[in-house]
Order: sequence, then structure tokens, then C-alpha cells
Amino acid sequence: MAPPRNDRLRRALAQEAARIMDEHGVQDFGLAKRKAAERLGSRDESVLPRNTEIESALAERQRIFGGELHDSRLRSQRQAALNAMRALDTFGPRLVGPVLLGTATANATVQLHVFSDQPEAVALRLMDGNVRHEMAERRVRLDAGRTVNLPSVCFDVDDQPVEAVIFPVDGIRQSPLSPVDGRPMRRADATEVRLLVDVAG
Repeated sequence: MAPPRNDRLRRALAQEAARIMDEHGVQDFGLAKRKAAERLGSRDESVLPRNTEIESALAERQRIFGGELHDSRLRSQRQAALNAMRALDTFGPRLVGPVLLGTATANATVQLHVFSDQPEAVALRLMDGNVRHEMAERRVRLDAGRTVNLPSVCFDVDDQPVEAVIFPVDGIRQSPLSPVDGRPMRRADATEVRLLVDVAG
């Protein structure tokens, strides 16, 4: 029995959104959905795929088309993440997001969480290491009822863009909610990231 039309369209939209993220460097799921709907001529918001469906389609696409190139690029991104974590080691850095989960595209930014009650101390650490950086701000959903703007610092390591969101020190106890599935984000410390790099090597 063929799947209902809406299910087929939802899958097609998820696959197209994944293609857009993979080929065009779009990192925002909402934007990828809108572009996919526009390209496929769908105006029915009820059939838009969930972020988790797009993430699954992206992982499948990378398995089918990425091959060794994806694996090599992911290892380089994780090595850059590890180098960035070493530069900020006094702030308890944790890797999060697509580089950790293995779904990073070529244009993905390494996403770190660091912890300090004095955000300027993170910037000063980079300055001491002669690392050029910019201060920014990132909207973070702490739980179902709380969304806050936190300072972040953006810089490059090994030609790889990095954004480190600066949480208060006690923010290490509770991970914020993932924009993909609404669950607490998985965080990995430097030891775990080093293992990922070594296994891939």
C-alpha cells in the first residue's frame, strides 16, 4: 500500500531541506524548510517536516553521497574543535551540535559551550593567545519556559569557524534544549572528542 500523499510530500520536503543544508551551507532548519517548500511548490505548513526528520534525512544523505570525503571533513572539524577546546581549557569547554553528532556539513560552525561568570575572561584568554575573535550573542533555550541571550565568542581554528557560547559556571550542570528535538543537548568534553578523532583516524 502506497503511503498517503502528505507522508510522501513530508519525506520529499525533508530530503530537499537536507540537500539545501548540505549543498548550500544553510544551518537553520526553519530556513531550510521554507526554501524546500518554495522549491517543491508546497504552501501547506501542516506537511512541513520536523527538524528531527530533516536531521535524519541529512545523515542518510551523508551516508549515501558523503563517503570518505564526509568522514575526512568531519575528522578535521572535530580536530579543530579539540584545538579550540585546548585554547579554552580553563573554562570547561564542551562540544555540542552537528560536529559532535556527525551530521556537520562543509560549512558547519564548531559549536562549543564554555563556562565562566566573567565572559570577558574568555575573550582575554583568546587575546593572550593572539587569536582574533569577535563577541556576539546567542539565543539559548534553557528549558521549556526559559529562553535567554548569552554572550558568545567567534573565532577561527585551522580555518574552521568556531562559536563558543559562554554560560555561567553553574550552567555546566544542565544542558540547554536542542533546537532539533527539544531535548537536553548532548555535550562532550575534550577526552570524548579526542576519542572520536582517534577512532576516525
